[in-house]
Amino acid sequence: MTLAAIIFVALALVPVLGSGYWTGQATRYVLFGMFAMSLSLLWGRAGMLTFGHAVFFGIGGYVMATLTMGLVGDGTFFGLLAQPWIALPVSVIGAALAAAALGWFLFWGRGFSGAYLAIITLSVAVVVEQAVRGLYALGGDNGLVGVPALATWAADPFNPVPMFYTVLVIAALVYVGLDRLLRSPMGTLLTAVSANPERLGHFGYSVFVVRLGAFVLGAAIAGLAGALFVATDGFASPSLIGFGLSAEVLIWVALGGRNILLAAFLGAIAVRLAESFLSGLLGDFWLLALGMVFMGSVVLLPQGLIATPMLWLNIRWIQGNKSNNRDAPGPANDGMV
Repeated sequence: MTLAAIIFVALALVPVLGSGYWTGQATRYVLFGMFAMSLSLLWGRAGMLTFGHAVFFGIGGYVMATLTMGLVGDGTFFGLLAQPWIALPVSVIGAALAAAALGWFLFWGRGFSGAYLAIITLSVAVVVEQAVRGLYALGGDNGLVGVPALATWAADPFNPVPMFYTVLVIAALVYVGLDRLLRSPMGTLLTAVSANPERLGHFGYSVFVVRLGAFVLGAAIAGLAGALFVATDGFASPSLIGFGLSAEVLIWVALGGRNILLAAFLGAIAVRLAESFLSGLLGDFWLLALGMVFMGSVVLLPQGLIATPMLWLNIRWIQGNKSNNRDAPGPANDGMV
C-alpha cells in the first residue's frame, strides 16, 4: 500500500506540473488503468483469460450515453436517470447484469476455461461490436456524440482538472477496495479457483459461484471505467466495445504484470504514454516496437515489466523490516504493494 499511495500522490501532481492537455490525457490514462485492474482481477487472480473484456467497458459507456442523452424515454423517471451521477451507477449495474447473464452460460456445470473461454469471449466481442455498429439508435458506426459530462465543482465545463481529480479518487477507491478483497478470504478462494478448482469443490465451495462473482465484479469495474470514459470524452463509439480494445487491455496487463493490481494499472498508463511518444517518433512503426517489447517481456520477464521490479522491492522491504524488528513483537508486515 505504501507504493500505491506514492503512485496516486504522484498522479495527483499532474495538473500542477502539466498543461491542460496532459491533464485531459492523464484522465483517460487513469481510466484505462482502472479498466486494466478489472482484467487483472479476472486473469491474474481468478485465472480467467478473456478476449472480450471490452464488451463490459463498452456496455457501461453506451448505457451512460443513452441515459444522459435522453435516448431511452421521456417523463420524470427517465429525466431522473438522465442525471449523470445517477446514470453512472445504473451503467455499472447494466455491465454487471450483462456479465451475470453471460457468466451463467460460461460457468454453469463444468464451465469453460482456458482457451475455450478465450475463444468464446472473443466471439462475443466481435458479435456485440457488429451488432452495435448496425444499430441506428446507437449511432451506428458514428457512435453517439455529445454525451454530457459529470457535474463537478468547476465553473468552467472545459476545465479538465476537476474531472481528473474525480476520476483519480474513484480509481484509488477501486484499487483500495480490490486490494482489501484480494487480502481477504475471498482472495484466497479466487487463487484456489485458478490453481485447482476441483479441489476447491471438494472442500464444499461452489466453483460456479466464485467464478461468476469474480466475473461480475470485474465487469462492473470495467463498466464503471467505460461510463466515466464516455462522460469524460463526450463520445461513445463501437470501438469501445469490440475485440480491438479487448486485445489492447490484454497487452497492458501482460506488460505491467497480471498478478499485481498496481502493476496492471501502471502498465496501461505506460503503454498509452509510449503510444503518445512513439507514434510521433516512429510513425506507423510504433506498433511494431510495442510488439517487440511485448514479446521480449513475455519471454524474459513473464511476471511483467513493472511487476518484476515491484516484487523485488516488496521482498527487500519485507526482509528489511524483519531484520530490523527481529527481536520486537508485532503484526506481520504486508509489504509495499
